[in-house]
Amino acid sequence: MSSLQEGADIIRQHARTAPTAPGVYRMVNQHGDVLYVGKAKNIRKRILSYTQISRLPTRLQRMVSTTRSMVFVTTATETEALLLEASLIKRFRPAFNVLLKDDKSFPYILLREDHPWPQITKHRGARKTKGRYFGPFASASAVNQTLNTLQKIFQLRSCTDAVLNSRTRPCLLYQIKRCSGPCVDRVSPPDYADMVAEARAFLEGRTTGIQKRLAAAMQTASDALEFEQAALYRDRLKALTQIQSHQAMAGNAFQEADIIAAARQGGQVGIQVFFFRAGQNWGHRAYFPAHSVEERLETVLGAFIAQFYDNKPAPRLILTNIMPDDGSLLASALGDRMGHRVEISVPQRGDRARVVKTAIRNAEEALDRKLAESSSQAALLDGVAETFALDGPPARIEIYDNSHIQGSNAIGGMVVAGPDGFLKNSYRLFNIKSDTLTPGDDFAMMREVMTRRFARLMKEDAARERGHWPDLVLIDGGKGQLSAVTGTLDDLGIADVPLVAISKGPDRHAGREQFHMNERDSFMLPQGDPVLYYLQRLRDEAHRFAIGGHRARRKKDIQKSPLDGVPGIGPKRKKALLHHFGSAKAVADADIQALGAVDGISSAMAQAIYDHFHEQA
Repeated sequence: MSSLQEGADIIRQHARTAPTAPGVYRMVNQHGDVLYVGKAKNIRKRILSYTQISRLPTRLQRMVSTTRSMVFVTTATETEALLLEASLIKRFRPAFNVLLKDDKSFPYILLREDHPWPQITKHRGARKTKGRYFGPFASASAVNQTLNTLQKIFQLRSCTDAVLNSRTRPCLLYQIKRCSGPCVDRVSPPDYADMVAEARAFLEGRTTGIQKRLAAAMQTASDALEFEQAALYRDRLKALTQIQSHQAMAGNAFQEADIIAAARQGGQVGIQVFFFRAGQNWGHRAYFPAHSVEERLETVLGAFIAQFYDNKPAPRLILTNIMPDDGSLLASALGDRMGHRVEISVPQRGDRARVVKTAIRNAEEALDRKLAESSSQAALLDGVAETFALDGPPARIEIYDNSHIQGSNAIGGMVVAGPDGFLKNSYRLFNIKSDTLTPGDDFAMMREVMTRRFARLMKEDAARERGHWPDLVLIDGGKGQLSAVTGTLDDLGIADVPLVAISKGPDRHAGREQFHMNERDSFMLPQGDPVLYYLQRLRDEAHRFAIGGHRARRKKDIQKSPLDGVPGIGPKRKKALLHHFGSAKAVADADIQALGAVDGISSAMAQAIYDHFHEQA
């Protein structure tokens, strides 16, 4: 029996017990890897279609031939099934689904409401701080541009509470008229509150009233011969007028919308997303989802939208250049999740159509750049394969480097590169944990990093998870590092991973790097060789990443207080002790009676604190 027929028979067997309700099904191979996640109004009816082999395209025939089991999850409605499907695709990343590869969270602007002098700042992550969040913005640069404009117009503080409380004179932002100076009372609380209200109105799209108020205030100051104050209002009004003119693309077509345009070329799909909030353009970003060349553009776009909004708020209006598959179902599902109506439409005329055309042009241009970069990257990977005698162009290159200062705060860094460039979601930092390691022993540190990395890969394989094995490992170092890594992998029973160490040349001169491989003499590449530049870039990225991790760990250790190691001392008691004594050193020098006089410190706790510092001494 062929594997294709076997897969179809397995699907028929599962169909006998498959539910007839709406839900999601998963196709799984013999190793437990999820091959495909799909949704259906009737699961049994849908999966039976996969048994009609002659009607299936080649891609689905390959999927059926490797299917060895199935998993079903029923839902109350088809819209719930659509949302669950998107969530599971992002979780399992099946090989036969359309995949949204770049799914980073978006930045927001936070206008705090938990301080007498509200701060305006960039925010990304969990919303733990009390305040108003405005966004999403397409990128950090889009946020920074808007924050820069807000500082010019409303002059709200952007500094932290610690900086605000420690200031004794205005900072540079006050001098260049980007802050009103609340830290040193250069603005009254009522006036500052008015500016906060205006900034909130601006971010909500209510700019007309702000413009009128600034114009009136400028005229009043001018009539009172307060020309310096009038000039201040003039500058704020000018900044507001400039930002309004830059938003001409949005027109008056909508206040809140995402514009999503898809373009296809060379078997690749590029999708451009523009964000409009409060009638303003808050940036755009290009995406290149992974998909089969056989997939229809409508199918790719529908899968993209479902996965894109899986962890992001959907606006009330989504404009596209083509209607995605299951467009009405998708709009209904997003509306149920958001608690408000979501419309997906393809505009044909007017301002909305003009904006979509702009998004299409950007999608096509981004796709052209992507294809050009991919062609160049493919040529470089071919060169790497030829240089190191690999079986083929490497799909995954892992580059390792260590960073420390005389052995302290030792960090191992791993960066990953492939046909799409650097895969930053796959970067890893390794805190060197061994107690027996001699400080500064680079070989021992590299052995620990490699042991942890490849032991985990072997564990993932044993657990039938799909481990990401490298096609090439680059090590920043010479023959010693190469020998350490080789010995480590030999101990683990791994002998089929190509290893290359790259060391600085004479006088650490860039361009004269030496490459070291097992069973091959060390060699250099010609200066000016594109492959050499590419390998240098990989090495430098690993170096940058490892140093960044080391500096972050060192900064964290520097900021630690001696009180952090005292058992039973939490944030509240720590704050009370520091407030009472003024410093951690004074706490360490205090006697038991003085410690017991602090609010919240019992006699037993005072004894514990005293013993902790004096036993260490």
